[in-house]
Amino acid sequence: QLCIEWPCLCFCFSLFIFSQHAIEIYSLHVDCKVTSRFAHTVITSKIVNRANESREATFEVELPKTAFITNFSMSIDGKVYPGIIKEKASAQKEYDTAVSRGQSAGLVKITGRKLEQFHVSVSIAAASKVTFELTYEELLKRQLGKFELLIKVRPKQLVKHFQIDVHIFEPQGIRFLETDSTFMTNDFKLNQQKINPELDETLLNGDFVVRYDVKRGAAAGDVQIVNGYFVHYFAPREMPVFPKNVIFVIDRSGSMAGRKIEQTRDALLKILQDLRPEDHFSFITFNSKVAEWKSSLLQATAENVASAAGFVQTLSASGGTDINRALLTAVSVLDKAEKLPERSVSMIILLTDGQPTSGESNVEVIQENIQKAVNGKYALFCLGFGFDVSYKFLEKMALSNGGIARRIYENADAALQLQGFYQEVATPILMKIEMQYPENAVEGLTKNNFKLFFEGSEIIVSGTVLLMVSFLPFQHASDLTLKEEANVKEKEQVFQNQSYIFGNFIERLWAYLTIQQLLEKSISAQEEDQKTLEVQALELSLRYSFVTPLTSMVVTKPADQQQTELANKPTEAGKWGIKLNLTVVTQHSCLWEKACHW
Repeated sequence: QLCIEWPCLCFCFSLFIFSQHAIEIYSLHVDCKVTSRFAHTVITSKIVNRANESREATFEVELPKTAFITNFSMSIDGKVYPGIIKEKASAQKEYDTAVSRGQSAGLVKITGRKLEQFHVSVSIAAASKVTFELTYEELLKRQLGKFELLIKVRPKQLVKHFQIDVHIFEPQGIRFLETDSTFMTNDFKLNQQKINPELDETLLNGDFVVRYDVKRGAAAGDVQIVNGYFVHYFAPREMPVFPKNVIFVIDRSGSMAGRKIEQTRDALLKILQDLRPEDHFSFITFNSKVAEWKSSLLQATAENVASAAGFVQTLSASGGTDINRALLTAVSVLDKAEKLPERSVSMIILLTDGQPTSGESNVEVIQENIQKAVNGKYALFCLGFGFDVSYKFLEKMALSNGGIARRIYENADAALQLQGFYQEVATPILMKIEMQYPENAVEGLTKNNFKLFFEGSEIIVSGTVLLMVSFLPFQHASDLTLKEEANVKEKEQVFQNQSYIFGNFIERLWAYLTIQQLLEKSISAQEEDQKTLEVQALELSLRYSFVTPLTSMVVTKPADQQQTELANKPTEAGKWGIKLNLTVVTQHSCLWEKACHW
């Protein structure tokens, strides 16, 4: 059954089938509410022991890496055993005490490039029932023009009653929506879960994915307010793309030999075809030695792209890994570059699969060298190929230089992963963006300065609204000023009387975003600042009950069983009138400005 309530879309489908397992999952329900990109998902599994003796019941859920668990509980024969979120050191101390009694920990672990697994088991008596309930929240990120909601379904047995409810509410309206499932057909009929339980391959096991985007009218973005918290979404449309000056720094050390270098060649050949004629580019390859393809950047003419393709096809792998000198060489090439477009974006894209083993090998020294050389002039993106690479090293180096890090998984589609990443950063349309708000009108702002904005992405700023302020629009001779009015009562009314919306979602969105940004900022901060940032993130994690890298969930079981387990977050290494001025300053050909009168 597919239900549509504009601008809310609701997916509801159910299945009833009988199972012969002694431990039977007789009900599995996934209830997901997405309100303005913020997803709140509750997974409820009801299990009965039909054997005439005690058996172990297992609850196993795969959830997105970007999600924070917010609640977990077990209900056994009417008695509830809740999970309690504590500061990680405190929780570990409690767990260590349990370990001394011979008990063990149940941890969340990474299971794939997008997923983490939550796993807990409990023994239940004959004819007894247990209900597991897990809640997690995440802010959906816009990439390449769409948001993606992923629900993993894998009960490992036949399920009598299986149901997924997805409610998506976007006040801006939904521009397009598509679904994809590995266990259903396009008309929502299940093509898995056969009657014969002996055939494991027929059991329910797959993904349900919803992709969508919202309508965008206001050039300066959309503002939403609930209970004194605001969120500002900014994603301009139909902006010209900046020319790029990009240097690809490619690891060709011995560890890249074989499949990795082949996939790198395949990806680079496709990326070359995606360069725009106004772009400039070059290659630097490195092992124990550093080699420049050309002494300067070349324009992406058909002739130069063809020449580069010939060079890429000759790439081979051997020797050590001198990351330091390779990156310093790339910075030097950009520093000396001439005749580049006046208003263009310069970036370095590093691909490596290992630790620095040649030249400077101290990662802290390398990070310091590169940050000093880049000096805020360029963006550095670091791609770590496989799991031998020091991802933490790459992540800190990228974040310290205005870029991001990404792990490339050693699978058959590694070339597509590389190409996909390039597509995300291939279309810069704004740079040096500053979202300005009156100091006496808002506080607790999340990040409001951004080095680059790419087509198909979205900037989100959130905070609290304080009091009435006045606004005087101003003009700029060479810039475009845009204004728009919004009524707070009308905006608040949007979120009234909607049963599928949890009322404090903007406040929780603000907390989620603030925690993520504090943790990200701490990666590249000095030790003293790092501790301060982590204390702030910890306080918010505890206040809003998020399982983050700084907190753990203590799961208590019945007294006759392993009593303490930990769930840890794994890491990759308005009732008043207000007049608020929202300004977006960018180094493009325009100045975006919004005056919202509430």
